[in-house]
Amino acid sequence: MSTLADLLAAHTALTDEGAGHLQRLVAEWQLLADLSFADLLMSVRTVGSDAENTRVLTVAQCRPNTASTVLPRDEVGTLLDGGRSEALDAVFAGRPARDSVTAGGVTVGLQLWPIGFDGEVIAVLTRAVDAGAPSPPSPLEAAYSDCANDLCQMVSDGSFPLVEGNPTGLSTPRAGDGFIRLDPDGAVAYASPNALSAFHRMGYSAELSGTLLADVITGLLTDAFEAQDAAHMLRIAVGQREPDVDVAMRMEVDARRATVLLRAVPLRPASKTTGAVVLIRDVTEVKRRDLALISKDATIREIHHRVKNNLQSVSALLRLQARRTSYPEARTALTEADRRVASIALVHELLSGSVDEEVDLDEVVDRLMPTLLDAAGGTHTRVRRRGRLGVLPAELAMPLVMVLSELIQNSVEHGMSGDDGGAITITGSRDMRRLKVSISDDGQGLPQGFDMLASERLGLQIVRTLVEIDLGGALELGAGTGGGTRATVTVPVR
Repeated sequence: MSTLADLLAAHTALTDEGAGHLQRLVAEWQLLADLSFADLLMSVRTVGSDAENTRVLTVAQCRPNTASTVLPRDEVGTLLDGGRSEALDAVFAGRPARDSVTAGGVTVGLQLWPIGFDGEVIAVLTRAVDAGAPSPPSPLEAAYSDCANDLCQMVSDGSFPLVEGNPTGLSTPRAGDGFIRLDPDGAVAYASPNALSAFHRMGYSAELSGTLLADVITGLLTDAFEAQDAAHMLRIAVGQREPDVDVAMRMEVDARRATVLLRAVPLRPASKTTGAVVLIRDVTEVKRRDLALISKDATIREIHHRVKNNLQSVSALLRLQARRTSYPEARTALTEADRRVASIALVHELLSGSVDEEVDLDEVVDRLMPTLLDAAGGTHTRVRRRGRLGVLPAELAMPLVMVLSELIQNSVEHGMSGDDGGAITITGSRDMRRLKVSISDDGQGLPQGFDMLASERLGLQIVRTLVEIDLGGALELGAGTGGGTRATVTVPVR
């Protein structure tokens, strides 16, 4: 079965940012399914669709944990019924719509919501529920539904899911673990039985309804700084504090008797604060089992740290040997080896601080450039980076950093002339399928009759081997549009 990223890459022309927004929504929409008591579908317009021939493909599906599914068949990869064209037209115009279908003898009610991003509708969110005779909702069902409607409006606005920090990689509690609805003042409007049980295990036995949850949390937590952070998070969620950049809206906190995971979800439909959802889960036992995994992750990062230290030692020895040799060719070879080892050490340094074995290429290039310029004496060379290279897994980042190091070094050493230096431009662009990086300079250009395939330069041979064999990509080398040289590397990112 194709993943969401595969389907978006194969059937849509979405930008990398738009596809990333849909992936973040799918990562968070189990909460929406549970609060809605509904199956959820995500559908996108396929490449080639127009006003007269709209083809809408379902690319993701989610079933609720709080109700029976009304769509037992896997809908991913299927086209939406053409009979829904009026509803789809309304949704892609930015208006919610309703429809219904019959599945297995059951009438299924459909609520279609536009998924907004950057001022445009990029997909459709469908909520599917049993349209039979509804029974009066319980207080829990009413609280769930009100929050679900607010979240759907936020999906339409493009404000859900929020871009939030999660540096420790905490998971998300489910609605069934413990659900609390806060009003705009931060007071508890409703708390589910499981949420009350979690607070009882934390040592709170009084009535929770109507209390200011931030004050209750402050009195329960054993760490004063942790209590202050949790209260600050809850006040941000209800709009009483301005959010920090990439603020973390989830915390794992220790009370007197238990460890709980808290998640706050602001409710701001149509940019109006209506309160917040707080999810709580008792993770006392889970935390104990996770200690082994935490230890393993720390061990992997420590290995990267030690590899980085060893490579830096090798790099220092190469520099020392280069200074002591009296042969220019040997000095050049040792200096190039030092640079290559240093670029690999830089990747391991970033991996030693990563929790997911991924590398930010933009950060690597920014940190690599000063080293390359110093090594080549290119103090007058100006470097500009445009576009976005993005994040890649370590197995792709390692060879690609080597490739970029070689190509940038070639521009510095062979492209620049005279004491005035020159300019090097690094341009990155990527979509769901591939990453394209161009390195251009305004230097001397390629020699007359230069043939990349016949070149015996070690650096260029290393680049070709890494790009074509290790990365499965392509390398182009030719004259730049305004003179100089342009090298373009195109590699698949999946």
